[in-house]
Amino acid sequence: MTGIGVEFPGVRALHDVDLALYAGEVHALLGENGAGKSTLIRALTGVRPPDAGEIRVGGQPVAIHGPAQAQDLGISTVYQEVNLCPNLTVAENIMLGREPRRAGGIDWRGMRRQAAEVLGRLNVDIDPASPLSAHSIAVQQLVAIARAMQVDARVLILDEPTSSLDADEVAELFRVMRGLRDDGVAILFVTHFLEQVDEIADRITVLRNGARVGERRTGDLTRIELVSMMIGRELAVLEDIAQDTEARDESAAPVGADTAPTPFLRAIGLGRRGSIEAFDLDVYPGEVVGLAGLLGSGRSEMARLLYGADHADTGTLEVDGAPARLRNPRAAIAERIAFSSENRKAEGLVEDLTVRENIVLGLQAARGWARRVPQRTQDELTAHYIEALGIRPANPEALVRNLSGGNQQKVLLARWLATAPRLLILDEPTRGIDVGAKAEIQKLVHDLATQGMSVVFISAELDEVLRLSHRIAVLRDRRKVAEIANGPDVTARDVLELIASGGQE
Repeated sequence: MTGIGVEFPGVRALHDVDLALYAGEVHALLGENGAGKSTLIRALTGVRPPDAGEIRVGGQPVAIHGPAQAQDLGISTVYQEVNLCPNLTVAENIMLGREPRRAGGIDWRGMRRQAAEVLGRLNVDIDPASPLSAHSIAVQQLVAIARAMQVDARVLILDEPTSSLDADEVAELFRVMRGLRDDGVAILFVTHFLEQVDEIADRITVLRNGARVGERRTGDLTRIELVSMMIGRELAVLEDIAQDTEARDESAAPVGADTAPTPFLRAIGLGRRGSIEAFDLDVYPGEVVGLAGLLGSGRSEMARLLYGADHADTGTLEVDGAPARLRNPRAAIAERIAFSSENRKAEGLVEDLTVRENIVLGLQAARGWARRVPQRTQDELTAHYIEALGIRPANPEALVRNLSGGNQQKVLLARWLATAPRLLILDEPTRGIDVGAKAEIQKLVHDLATQGMSVVFISAELDEVLRLSHRIAVLRDRRKVAEIANGPDVTARDVLELIASGGQE
């Protein structure tokens, strides 16, 4: 790709971008949210043909006008959110639209055989006749790769494939990627996990503000140099954010049991059959309580019970020392409890609404349909949070679906902050966003707690939980197994040992 340019109304998304992918190589594409990574992928796959520049495949110039044409050229994409049909079998997903025919119908045996051959080339040992829904997200990612490889892909684009995977699942994915690389496939790997770039990538291209900052061999860049290229800020700025976030002086200490005997929220024996075993949890004003555990440990299930998104079978909840029945999210909002789901697309944002409409949505829900939020109030709130959170582009009438993942997350946070909550439950608020936006959100959580807000914080990145939390509830197998006070002497190893031992000494 040479001199690629893409423009949307009022926005220059890409300007004079070059990208070269070589056979038998993993090429990492990095940049902050909004840097132009997704737009570049759309240009390469024909979803949004470029307005300027040239694309060559195998040395020959091509004009790609749609994903089908891209696949015919050997370019396949596996997206962050698995784009398959869970109600179909593994074989049906791999061969969908390309089913072998026999006697006027589908050759089911031949389809399963061909799917097994593709899976075998990837060393993925699963039954092609099994339903896709029976497998983990990690296996579904591998099935998506198998589908991409079924068309003999020469270029494989992996867009944030590891964002929902644990360490063992990432290792399995990387094993498959190395095998494909050794077979001569060119792999474009889009990620925000810099340590994974060091592990798997041969070369790196960095985008910033729609332009290419540079291309380097992976071993030629230090971590500090790479981060500086991505965010365009001096290292001192990053250090200030990190130090501010990690500060634990007395003025920023949470209001704990010694000074405020009544927690804002108290869960006593709260549980739900088939979801999470009964647990106790206190959350005090000005305190960040982290939930730590492996994927599937029950972190999200605990958060949903605290918010009333799921109904508890056992136990009680108290808000400000008084019994509370959170039958649904509306009741939680009335108690000034806000919840930002990890699935921001399905359970958070309304993608066909504007930034302004998404921000005021929670406030409007709290007021009811008959009491419309005045337009002036909407404009003032939106302008305030666009500036305070650094939402880009700074256009309140932009459709939220056109924003990058990090900016979409900021819009979702702005919606709940506009309701002035006393407890903010954040489930994976930094998943799939760049290092700069991640640092900004971490600092925001720290500042909110300093101002007296209660926060429940969930992240698959244990270092992030340790950096932000005053107390940590440890979960395993959908059961709370331990609770510890955080401090400078608490390490990730300590928490991992609690997870491994099930809370036993």
